[in-house]
Amino acid sequence: MEADDLNQPALYLNRQLSLLEFNRRVLAQAADTTNPLLERLKFLCIASSNMDEFFEIRVAGLRQAREMGVGQSGPDNRTPQQVLREISERAHAIVEEQYRLLNDEVTPALAGAGIRFLRRNEWTADQQNWIRGYFETELLPILSPLGLDPAHPFPQVLNKSLNFIVSLEGKDAFGRSSGMAVVQAPRALPRIIQLPAELDGSAPYDFVFLSSIIHAHVTDLFPGMNATGCYQFRVTRNSDLYVDEEEVDDLLRAMEGELPSRRYGDAVRLEVAANCPEHMASFLLEEFELEPEALYQVNGPVNLNRLLAVCDLVDRPDLKYPGFTPGLPTELSHGGDIFKVMRRRDVLLHHPFESFAPVVELLRQAAQDPDVLAVKQTLYRTGPDSAVVDHLVAAARAGKEVTVVVELRARFDEAANIGLANRLQEAGAHVVYGVVGHKTHAKMMLVVRREGRRLRHYVHLGTGNYHSRTARLYTDYGLLTANGAIGEDVHRVFLQLTSLGKVSALSHLLESPFTLHPGMIEKIGREQVHAEAGRGGQIIIKVNSLVEPKVIRALYAASQAGVQIDLIVRGMCCLRPGVPGVSDNIRVRSIIGRFLEHTRVFYFANGGDPEIFCSSADWMERNFFRRVETAFPLLESELRDRVIADLQTYLADNTQAWLLDAEGEYHRLVPGEAEEAVSAQTALLEGYGEGS
Repeated sequence: MEADDLNQPALYLNRQLSLLEFNRRVLAQAADTTNPLLERLKFLCIASSNMDEFFEIRVAGLRQAREMGVGQSGPDNRTPQQVLREISERAHAIVEEQYRLLNDEVTPALAGAGIRFLRRNEWTADQQNWIRGYFETELLPILSPLGLDPAHPFPQVLNKSLNFIVSLEGKDAFGRSSGMAVVQAPRALPRIIQLPAELDGSAPYDFVFLSSIIHAHVTDLFPGMNATGCYQFRVTRNSDLYVDEEEVDDLLRAMEGELPSRRYGDAVRLEVAANCPEHMASFLLEEFELEPEALYQVNGPVNLNRLLAVCDLVDRPDLKYPGFTPGLPTELSHGGDIFKVMRRRDVLLHHPFESFAPVVELLRQAAQDPDVLAVKQTLYRTGPDSAVVDHLVAAARAGKEVTVVVELRARFDEAANIGLANRLQEAGAHVVYGVVGHKTHAKMMLVVRREGRRLRHYVHLGTGNYHSRTARLYTDYGLLTANGAIGEDVHRVFLQLTSLGKVSALSHLLESPFTLHPGMIEKIGREQVHAEAGRGGQIIIKVNSLVEPKVIRALYAASQAGVQIDLIVRGMCCLRPGVPGVSDNIRVRSIIGRFLEHTRVFYFANGGDPEIFCSSADWMERNFFRRVETAFPLLESELRDRVIADLQTYLADNTQAWLLDAEGEYHRLVPGEAEEAVSAQTALLEGYGEGS
């Protein structure tokens, strides 16, 4: 096939539909009986949360594109309307499967393990009395029922909040009756309530839903009237923030002003109880200006992801993944001077199998060391009560030059990042917000230390965020190095971020939006040249998403030349593997397991002189062209060999791996009768961790 033919729309999968299929694979973990029971519930909640974000961002964007009259776009050449139609069909099927799993599998299994969600018809008299007391003391004082009439129009409904549409009979004290009212459940209220074990008929882990309590006592909210129906509903809204960076003088203030609007963006989805009458569902659709396809009737709580609280309330280690202690590289296992270790050799950390503590320790020692003059760091997501931020504050207060590039536009973490930016500034740190028009997504830390008559750079580069909690949940690589050339590269990138000036040439790092994309195209092309010359060619890429069409075309061309290509893509993948004459030599797999796969690794065989880069960047347009990203090489052969072995472990996985076929369908691998079962995450945990 000629190069021009590699642009054919049939060769590209739709990115939004591919993301939806990723969520189907997450949901499959909830159905997997080899997972511990509470972990299955957790996967069910994660899938629900993923669906929320999919509608808030992806569907919202498609609806806007449709309203603006955008035609066919993207390499697959589909219109927004075509994609929305297919999303509706697939999303309804996924939601139906969510609630089937909840009602037919997970809830009965939990009940068998002594964890019960009690329906109203199951409450004993003792439980009913306690629940009535809870309603009267905890709920009644703060609920504000809103009757609907000309003086009380339909209220503003918060994004993803729990609400009830109530049908009424009778008249109030003023003789009014519209027949309908809305009850909004404040977000401060728990969505699931644990019953005291001492109640007659109760067990230690008996729960009732907030919605059940409100249903049971809704008439009490309308004295003298009778509630003839009460139905949950929940609306999902467009939550993508819009800030015109070209028109604002103060990005921090603009973000602060924009955040409240997220709660009341345009509606994109309506969820209602399965028993909600058609006329009431139609009434709600009309109020939110939604078409019938946006309606999702669900057999259970509309806010399914709030069930995640149960996993914290239930102390049953036997129903959860076994605990583990992350390992430490031998050279760091005895504590001591981390600068001395880094001068001696590079250290590679593979989280969560290995501890995130050395990264925090580097900052702690930097804050306390009188020879450290400056600390520079990027922050994208850190989490609350961050030890990383604590040490940056301590360094600033100790008089060191602390510069922090805080990315305010980290989706759904904007408010937290505004708070940490203010805290750092109050401590005396220099806080900048990156480059207008380009999110700063690179994960870098630079410590400048005086050693004799010279200044030495100590660097951490990572594929993931400086977030201690997610470092136990996400797989990521982090490199600790005192390599002078890499340190100089990182120094130059920080200069770009904090000052004005032209792009500096970098010795080892590849950087978006400048050299990363052409660098990847060049390295893929180099493998193609090796293959065409009979020297073979091999590429292994591990990313969260593979979308950008130029790199896909380069991979197709390399495959046609005979390069063997393995792609480990967790989520969106727009490349079609196994297309005759185009991608015969490309295999695509997705790994879904206990930990969220987050490492980005690029391996090129390079004719026997292999190169490995780790990166903060996925292979998407935004990462290549609209973000500041870095890809850093592993220069020490021992570290390269280690990462190659890790990649081979992922390629051997036959229990948590899903293979993508040429039709865009994923198929879960199952070990054959004579085949040993391999779980990459389990193998890495056993290989790097210290066990329970």
